[in-house]
Amino acid sequence: FKLIAQQIKYDENIKPGKYIIDNGSSIFKVAEILKSGRQTPVNLVITKLRTKEDFAQKIASNFECDSASIMGLLNNNDSLKNYGLDSNTAMTAIIPNTYTILWNTSPSRLFKKLYNEQGKFWTEERRKKAAGINLSIREAYTLASIVEEESNKDEDKGKIASVYLNRMETGMRLSADPTVIFALKDFTIKRVYKKYTEFPSPFNTYLISGLPPGPICTPSIKTIDAVLNAPNTSYLYFVAQPNLTGYSNFATTFQEHLVFAKQYQQWLNDYLKAKQAAVAPAP
Repeated sequence: FKLIAQQIKYDENIKPGKYIIDNGSSIFKVAEILKSGRQTPVNLVITKLRTKEDFAQKIASNFECDSASIMGLLNNNDSLKNYGLDSNTAMTAIIPNTYTILWNTSPSRLFKKLYNEQGKFWTEERRKKAAGINLSIREAYTLASIVEEESNKDEDKGKIASVYLNRMETGMRLSADPTVIFALKDFTIKRVYKKYTEFPSPFNTYLISGLPPGPICTPSIKTIDAVLNAPNTSYLYFVAQPNLTGYSNFATTFQEHLVFAKQYQQWLNDYLKAKQAAVAPAP
C-alpha cells in the first residue's frame, strides 16, 4: 500500500474523512478512493432530543467534531444572532429527520445545513398557519415541544395544543408538567408533585406566563403540524384517561376537569396497589 500510495502521490495529498471500504477491494482501489477524497456521507438520524447536551453527544458520536465544540456553538449568542436565534431558541433550528452530511463537516457548517433545512420546512403555508394562531415559528416549535412530551397519541395532540392556545388567550398559565421536568433536568420523574412546580426557572410554566423561552425537546413533524392545525375548541383542561391507552379526557370547565381528574387518580391508586400486591412476597 505504501508503494502504491507513493506512486499515485497519495502520501502527498491525504484527505481526512470517513471512507467505507468494500470487502475484497484491491489495495490500488483503496488508495484510489482515499486519494480522490470520495467520502462516504453520514446519515444523521434525528428523532426526539430533549437537551442541547443530547444533541451535542449525538453529533459527536457521528462526526469528527466533539460535543464541546457543538455546545460552544449552541451557547454562543453572538454566533446564533446571525440566524435570528439565541441559546434558548437554538434547538428550534433542528427538525427531526434524516440528513446526509460529511463526517468532517465543521460544527458551524453542520448547524448551517440544519438551519437551512428547517427554513425549507417552514413553508409559506406553515408560516401563515403559525401566524393564524398568533405564534411565531419559534413559538409554534416551542409549543409543539410541550405537546410532544404530553402525549404520543397523534389523535390527541391537536386538542392538547388547543388547550394551551386557549390558556394563553385567556391569560392562564400553561402549567405544563413537562416544562417542570425539563426545568429540573430530571427525566426520570413520572409524577409531578406540588413541590416540583415551585422550582424557580424560566422554563417552569407553573410560575411564568406564556411559553417558556425555548423548546423542551425536538418535536416531530407530525406534532408541529398538529399544533399548526389545532382545532378550535373551548378546552382548558385535560387529564389522562383511567386506563393504559395513553389518551386524555378534555374539559372546558374546572368542575368538569375535577371529575375526570378524580376518576384518573382513583384508577391510578388502585392500579399501583394491584401492581404492588402482584410483586409482594408470599407470607
